[in-house]
Amino acid sequence: MNRTYALPPADLPSQSTVLDERAVFTEAYAFLPADTMRDIVTSFLPGWAKCRSWIIARPLSGFAETFSHFIMEMAEGGTGDGEPDARVEGVLFMVGGAARLTIDGTAHNLRPGSYAFLPAGADWSIAQSGDAPATFHWVRKRYEPAPGIAAPKSFVTHDDDVGPISMPNTADKWATTRFVEPDDLSHDMHVNIVTFQPGGKIPFMETHVMEHGLYVLQGTANYRLNQDWVECGPGDYMWLRAFCPQACVATGDEPFRYLLYKDVNRFPRLGAFSQ
Repeated sequence: MNRTYALPPADLPSQSTVLDERAVFTEAYAFLPADTMRDIVTSFLPGWAKCRSWIIARPLSGFAETFSHFIMEMAEGGTGDGEPDARVEGVLFMVGGAARLTIDGTAHNLRPGSYAFLPAGADWSIAQSGDAPATFHWVRKRYEPAPGIAAPKSFVTHDDDVGPISMPNTADKWATTRFVEPDDLSHDMHVNIVTFQPGGKIPFMETHVMEHGLYVLQGTANYRLNQDWVECGPGDYMWLRAFCPQACVATGDEPFRYLLYKDVNRFPRLGAFSQ
């Protein structure tokens, strides 16, 4: 498969640009086109030097509450101190440039397609390497321990090294690259890659307790979000609260791939975390 990984466009569009009016925030979902991810909406973070971030999801009461999703861009010489909250786990997924990730004293070289799971309490840091900015997704969630179940361990792998698994009765048109086994109860979140071949689809209105963040890495599709069909492509982001109905039909002549977050394997909370 010829894989590509979308990046934020960053620079401001010219004054002659026709306004892209697709961005929408509803009670059930948010759709953030790639065109919204420009220089002026970035944030700078304590402990992260020569680095900026697009924060494209964060907990909001009454909407999606379990995770935050950053796109990090590190300039030459950029460094990051890692997770500031020992209760929070994370996943890094590299989409541009190169970086050196150090986890509990062990170094790993990251390139586009690299995937790292960082358990709560891990001591980690990251530094840009190479000649281009390092760009990666950083998905964060407060870990929920479960009685009698050990916390998960850190690991680093790559998109090329984990084979996609076809969904049943789909003639290989819909597959999921699972970096964690679904029945591994030590993990309370999954960050997977979903792939649809041209014409592949979710053939029913899927609705479930899991929250979602979907970042389109490659290809195009018509995606159903609650009552609306949305045309989406590389760099677009969809943010779904629990039970938002969804469906999908891949369009174009290349695979439609997206990075997918969901919370899993725990009883639904009946109230907020204790502080």
